[in-house]
This record gives sequence, C-alpha cells and structure tokens, in this order.
Amino acid sequence: MITIIVAMGLDNGIGADNQLLWHLPKDLKYFKETTTDHPIIMGRKTYESIGKPLPNRTNIVVSKRKDWFEEGILIVGSVKEALKFAKKMNENIFVIGGGNIYEQTIDLADKLQVTLVKTQSKAEVFFPKINLKVWDKTAEICHEKDDKNEYDFCFQTYERKESI
Repeated sequence: MITIIVAMGLDNGIGADNQLLWHLPKDLKYFKETTTDHPIIMGRKTYESIGKPLPNRTNIVVSKRKDWFEEGILIVGSVKEALKFAKKMNENIFVIGGGNIYEQTIDLADKLQVTLVKTQSKAEVFFPKINLKVWDKTAEICHEKDDKNEYDFCFQTYERKESI
C-alpha cells in the first residue's frame, strides 16, 4: 500500500523557504507513530529541510543530483526506482513530500493521510487538489488549538475509490 502523508493549510500550502509552515507537536507525534518501521520516500529538498535520516525508517530520497551523497539514506534517481526499492522492504510505503514528489505519486497512492491545518498559509509549495471523484474521506478527527499547537487541525484519511 502506498500512503501519502501530508500536513497542509486550507489553501493546500505545505511549505515555504524549504520549511514547514507551522509547528504542531500533535501532528509530529502522529507522523512519527504512523511512519515508524516503514520505508519513507521524499525528495532531496524535503530531506535537506529535515536535516538527517528519520530514525526507525528506511529513508529513500529521490534526487537527480549525481554528486550528492548522505550517510544513512538510500538515494535513487526517480520515484519509480524509489517505489521499487520500498516495495521490496515493506508492504506499507509512506510518501512524505515535497510538492514535486506528491505530484508524481498522487495517482499511484492507495491512501492519503492529511493533516488539514485550519489556516491560510504563505506557502510557496502546494499539495495537489484532492479530487473527490477519486478519493473518499473515510475518517476525520479534529483538534482545537492549545498552548502547544497554534492552530486548529484535523487528521483526515482518504481512500481511493474503487474503479468501475
């Protein structure tokens, strides 16, 4: 199963200046719990914004740069190659960004795990529009902002509709 996991604003914004747009500890905890022990696929810029391999996950980074190397990650030249490696390791694969990688994988994904942050953003990078003819929202759990989480947000699950 290929699952895209993303935190996005009401305008589908996901990042600016190679950084996330907000700090939501509940979302970070959810991300860690959801992706631990599974391969994660990301683009080079997403990896660079994180700054290190995420522990207890196989970190697969898609990069066209031939001269780039980082200890502790698997570097591949395409999303297709990343998926090939990930499928050999685990039946549950998570795509964690960024925008270009989401664009390349949304038509291949089986599930979307979306954290919808209830704010407009000053984003430079956006998640693709979720086509409700293709995706069913199957779950939603909402949280109000608190002293540690600066915005209201909802964890949403979308599953691909069966094709006719």
